[in-house]
Amino acid sequence: MKHKHLLPTLLFALALAACGGSDGDGYTPGPGEKPKPVNANENKNITTSDYRYGRFEFPKLSSTNSVVIIHTTNDNVDPDRINYCVEWDYQKKSQRWSCYQLTKSTTKQNTRRYEGNPQYPIDPDLARINSTYYFDRPSSDYAIDDYFWGSGFDHGHICPSYDRLYSKEANYQTFYLTNMQPQYNNFNAGLWLNMENFVQKVASSLAATDTMWVCRGGTIGNVTINGVEEYGILQYIKDKLIVPKFFFSTFIIKKNGQYGAFAFWALNENKNRKNEYLNAYTLSIDELEKRTGIDFFCNFTDELENRLEAMTAENINTAWQNYEQFK
Repeated sequence: MKHKHLLPTLLFALALAACGGSDGDGYTPGPGEKPKPVNANENKNITTSDYRYGRFEFPKLSSTNSVVIIHTTNDNVDPDRINYCVEWDYQKKSQRWSCYQLTKSTTKQNTRRYEGNPQYPIDPDLARINSTYYFDRPSSDYAIDDYFWGSGFDHGHICPSYDRLYSKEANYQTFYLTNMQPQYNNFNAGLWLNMENFVQKVASSLAATDTMWVCRGGTIGNVTINGVEEYGILQYIKDKLIVPKFFFSTFIIKKNGQYGAFAFWALNENKNRKNEYLNAYTLSIDELEKRTGIDFFCNFTDELENRLEAMTAENINTAWQNYEQFK
């Protein structure tokens, strides 16, 4: 059995060494050019309408057919009282991603998994933004509007229930339909769960000053793999609900003042892969961005973002090799 070290220090050495450990980003000004500021951030989100869009877990927001849903709680676990956030494509009526933070406070287990009725409520925050942005209508009879039931696909959590056991309210919100994507049970309870367990294990080592920034989702449009564009939708349920063909997960972690990264990509298929290692499913964040078209972690400084996102799959696998989900 492998030893389960809580956080390999090798990760941080790789994060710094693989792409250069200097304070700069390798840019040399040309004749007459001014040096780029050390804290330059050319692709950050615009925060005029909401300062919270500048949080580190946020990807670059889409400029078309989308709204951002920010789920908040009544506790003080997060300085902004944010539980997790979703970008919702109201034309496709599907989420693009969920993003959230993991800290020492959020990893506390103060409650149990929500098991109420309805099990998967319609998101009241989306209904308040615009009642037409979900299927049909917001209804007390949730079975009318929940196309997952009887489809052969699970309600796949994007922000996991397990990552939000610090309060009853926070856990309940993870069951909103806007945080769900259709997944085969073999995938949801197998490889996807394996990835979630790895992230949770890493998060369990966080100290009070540490943070992990996470973003996950499924593909709801075309993707680009090895320079070739392909359809990223597996099928539709009742000609309405998108079933993503691929799912992804990525995080940046800051521990003891040092940074590390991880990215995951896998096919949503009806195949038992729960005993497979994650090695075959890791990739650089740069590559994940090419495949999805999403600019992850855009609110970090360009120098840090570029350095961490360039970590290769080989670097990532080596860095996390002491975890049981890796070989």
